[in-house]
Amino acid sequence: MSTVVSPIREPLIEGGKTYHDITEDIAAPTERTPSVAWVLAFMVAVSGLALYVFCLGWTIWNGIGTWNLNRTIGWGWDITNFVWWIGIGHAGTLISAILLLFRQKWRTGVNRAAEAMTIFAVMCAGQFPLIHMGRIWLAFFIFPYPNTRGPLWVNFNSPLLWDVFAISTYFTVSLLFWYTGLVPDLATLRDRSKGLRRKLYDFFSFGWTGSAKHWQRWESLSLVLAGLATPLVLSVHTIVSFDFATSVIPGWHTTIFPPYFVAGAIFSGFAMVQTLMVLTRKVLNLQEYITLSHIESMNKVILVTGSIVGVAYLTELFIAWYSGYIYEQFAFYNRVFGPYYWAYIGMMSCNVLSPQIFWFKKIRRSIFWTFVMSIFVNIGMWFERFVIIATTLARDYLPSSWSYYSPTWVEIGLFVGTLGLFFTLYLIFVRVAPVIAIAEVKAILKSAGDQFTGAKAQQHEGAQQQAH
Repeated sequence: MSTVVSPIREPLIEGGKTYHDITEDIAAPTERTPSVAWVLAFMVAVSGLALYVFCLGWTIWNGIGTWNLNRTIGWGWDITNFVWWIGIGHAGTLISAILLLFRQKWRTGVNRAAEAMTIFAVMCAGQFPLIHMGRIWLAFFIFPYPNTRGPLWVNFNSPLLWDVFAISTYFTVSLLFWYTGLVPDLATLRDRSKGLRRKLYDFFSFGWTGSAKHWQRWESLSLVLAGLATPLVLSVHTIVSFDFATSVIPGWHTTIFPPYFVAGAIFSGFAMVQTLMVLTRKVLNLQEYITLSHIESMNKVILVTGSIVGVAYLTELFIAWYSGYIYEQFAFYNRVFGPYYWAYIGMMSCNVLSPQIFWFKKIRRSIFWTFVMSIFVNIGMWFERFVIIATTLARDYLPSSWSYYSPTWVEIGLFVGTLGLFFTLYLIFVRVAPVIAIAEVKAILKSAGDQFTGAKAQQHEGAQQQAH
């Protein structure tokens, strides 16, 4: 995104757009009639949501016996989907918080959609442990609070309980951070609206006036929330990895899981952001705000984190061999050559091999290849979680209890349904709020314009000194 300065010293983006033009471009999707593409996408997403509601009701009414779990494999698609959705929810906080603290300006084109993606992904993830309980109406049992049940308390030594605290904290901070960033833009939409729409935007913008005091408090709160959210990026998926690493099951009981899970979460999260951004910039005509530079920067992160994940895979195999522990060796041998070999091949192909094409700048800046690779990465990361869970549990210490797991239509319907829920929420979001932070884009352009003006002034001063 290049910046020039007009005779009235107002920063412009490519094409000579003023601040007013920027507001018009970004706010337009929330004001105009939805396009045919949006309507079709919304119909598909709502259909998936309807499937989810049906499968959820079926599961609650008939019990989780409708799933294909058994005494050997107690975790299947439900926990696989839970870990996958939590991983997707990581990129939003990373882009918003960490890149904000490090003053990375390229985040402005993608941070708003990434933050929304985080909220919706965590909402999808949090439902699977509740459904897995079997009696979802007893979910309040997982919270520690003074009660009439006497000494009956939750098990604070269980990493499953740590999940409750970590994910609820992560969701709360992410929601506050996302909503804080929305306030100035909601006020902008308020000033452009009439009637009931104006009243709603006025209520949700908290009476924002754009005064210096409001901006000062807004920036202070953003930095505080970014500081709180940054350690959560590392802690949440670390605690999710403890669900496996604190057990004594071969293949799970390993110290590499926390950093390995965090890298994988960022890897899959950025891939989902790329999927959404490529579609959003095309459908909403935001190519000037979600640029190839934004896409290339995120592809670099995908390349780095994908390489880290590949190193983790190889480290696991090496340590299993080097340990001399036959059960650990068999667990990893079974992953590679056992009945789920196809899932392992899919995991290695999508997560380790395919991102390496991003070493080439032409591929990193290609919209087509970016979209294709984002799909591959998310498929591969789902396979990774499936491989960790299903292949490890399918063959335990007792050969007589070995089993092969495959999902029922109910489990498949729940997963597809959460995709419908996710995209339904995202499509509604792009219709009621700016998908790009208007205020932040203008701030970046003003900063660039000031730098440009300062450089010109220095050149002019230098030329005058030479003339004298």
